[in-house]
Amino acid sequence: MAMHRGISHIKNGTSSNTTTMKKFLNIFMVVCAAVCLPSRYASAQSPDYDTYFTADRLRVDFILAGDKDSQSAYLADLKKECAWAGSRNSLTDPFRYGEYMFEAWDGETLIYSKGFSSLFLEWRTTEQAKSVSKAYTHSVWMPFPKVPVRITLSERVKSTGEFRQIFSCTVDPEDALIKHEADHKPECVMLQHSGDMQDKVDLLFIAEGYTADEMEKFHSDCRRLMDSLFMMEPYKSRREDFNVAALDVISEESGTDIPDKGIWKDTAMKSHYYTFYVDRYLTMPDQTAIADRISGVPFDAMYVVVNDDGYGGGGIYNSYGMGTSDNALADKLFIHEFGHSFAGLGDEYYDDEVAYQDMYDLNVEPWEPNITTKVDFGRKWKDMIGSGEYGDSLGLFEGGGYTAKGMYRPRLDCRMRTNGSPDFCPVCQRAINRMIDYYCGK
Repeated sequence: MAMHRGISHIKNGTSSNTTTMKKFLNIFMVVCAAVCLPSRYASAQSPDYDTYFTADRLRVDFILAGDKDSQSAYLADLKKECAWAGSRNSLTDPFRYGEYMFEAWDGETLIYSKGFSSLFLEWRTTEQAKSVSKAYTHSVWMPFPKVPVRITLSERVKSTGEFRQIFSCTVDPEDALIKHEADHKPECVMLQHSGDMQDKVDLLFIAEGYTADEMEKFHSDCRRLMDSLFMMEPYKSRREDFNVAALDVISEESGTDIPDKGIWKDTAMKSHYYTFYVDRYLTMPDQTAIADRISGVPFDAMYVVVNDDGYGGGGIYNSYGMGTSDNALADKLFIHEFGHSFAGLGDEYYDDEVAYQDMYDLNVEPWEPNITTKVDFGRKWKDMIGSGEYGDSLGLFEGGGYTAKGMYRPRLDCRMRTNGSPDFCPVCQRAINRMIDYYCGK
């Protein structure tokens, strides 16, 4: 899912040829907003950046706590960080993806919004959440405000698909207790520079489980992953829309924790396999462990590279993606997980081991752009079927989102279903292109 448990499927599969969706992107942005996006956001003009924000970045740390039946959100900290990397033309989220919606308001004026998902929400769907209450950390970033703003956090209600507010407070930029990060220069290597960060997708690779002597290996691993991404459409055609950097984070030991095997390593961000008791689900439950390491680095999207040869990873929408460096399928895993964490794509498989129970309400249209319950199929890829552009490759193929019946995917196979697929289906390509345009302010 686009939270995502994107523990990539290993099966091989067949797939049709893919055509880049640039013409449909343009049509979507101009005339289909009322169909694909909520009208109050599709018609709104983006707020003027210089009126409301400085060039800096505000980090908001939350604690999310609860169990299967309820959750609460608490403000943990506020931090003024480095430069804001995002587009100054894309301040309010047009997609409304994710299980949460973060918003900032000046009076009744929405000046910033961003949807995201969290590992905590995934945990709430597990068996353990029926009998235990837990808390997870989560960080959200926005441009640093010039004036006091009201920030809100809303959860998506599973039974309706709508957002419901669970937190609100006022942030005064003059508050003396807003922490300021120390003036430091993190060790960061630029792998590709295509232009000003405000006009590009700024992808940041982060080292986990690499010792000081292994930084050259980390840089080499990142270059390989980067090159693999830009060999696949639509990233291949959009390569010049990306800046890519690698952040050196030094661990005392190589590797990562493997709890079910009794292996524990001293790493910088305490990553581990066996999340939710699934052996290949590799995550970091404490998201602030990542946030603290990247406080001095501008970014739009992040991917944590774990120095290990096992098969594992995960991708959580607008949170982080991560995967191992040395597995034979590491490059394919990266592309799959980045589809989750960057573009909000859902898992299209339904016959693989996961810890989630009843992840979707089949009476509600899922928010992910590449799966549907047909409740509101007009918002998905209905416009692409029968267009003549894709022949008979697109349709409604039952099975997806960990559900064999009642959930549908666009094509028989896709990179969001199996690692054996040679490409993303046209529906996923369109979604990726739209996300790239959003970050580039197009």
